[in-house]
Amino acid sequence: MSETPNSTDAKKTSSDTSTSRDMALRIAAELPYLRRYARALTGSQDTGDRYSAATLEAILADRSLLATDESPRIALFRAFHTVWQTTGSPVGDRPDSGSNSPEARAQAYLARLTPNTREALLLRTVEEFNHDEIARIMQINRSEAEELIVIAYREMDASIRGKVMVIEDEPLIAMDIRNIVTDMGHTVTGIARTRTQAVDLGTKERPDLILADIQLADNSSGIDAVTELLKDIGDVPVIFITAFPDRLLTGEKPEPAFLITKPFTVEQVRSAVSQAMFFSSTETLFQ
Repeated sequence: MSETPNSTDAKKTSSDTSTSRDMALRIAAELPYLRRYARALTGSQDTGDRYSAATLEAILADRSLLATDESPRIALFRAFHTVWQTTGSPVGDRPDSGSNSPEARAQAYLARLTPNTREALLLRTVEEFNHDEIARIMQINRSEAEELIVIAYREMDASIRGKVMVIEDEPLIAMDIRNIVTDMGHTVTGIARTRTQAVDLGTKERPDLILADIQLADNSSGIDAVTELLKDIGDVPVIFITAFPDRLLTGEKPEPAFLITKPFTVEQVRSAVSQAMFFSSTETLFQ
């Protein structure tokens, strides 16, 4: 018995609905990582999340932003970059040109950097896209993507030098972090293995940046250690290190603007430290 036109149309509609639902689920699975990237790019939880939300709104308004020939992850990040390139500055109120606010100074500093370099660097080091994927996300060719990353390292490494405190209970990992940070020209104030040590070390010599593991030697939380320490020393940029980033990217406050996943690479640490020091040098606070 042959199918009627109506039954064929119904099957096609059902298939299209199933495909859309599958794509939505796969996009949702990648959303925490887009939010991580957006925060590292903007240096702010609120601003990064506004960009992520704007990306989803743009996709709902124009489904063609999700290129069907790409994986959901690449399609999502590519849609983000379409929004990012269109706006040209953080979502929300833009600082007045004559303003001397931290946000205005950060935007002025960003304007002096080579366009698209930080984006390419973060896509490579934090989100671990390869050069071809970065090229597709940013809609450039591979050689341009490679060159942007080289320039980004040069410009970000020239940012302010400072004092870095490490909270890490694994000696070998702590040593790796110390070596990476000191090779970049920064000074390590010390390494703390417990919450108590972290608070003591941080209050003794105020750092410009904190790198903190989540789980410490005494089974305490690195998050709690940082929270307690910041009450005493004020706002300091923090990079959290964890094997379970999804546990921190829940959409609730507070969340870290900078997050490194274990096991990490030298590139990831260098990039995160450079980004954090960059925003610290412009006095942009993490929200």
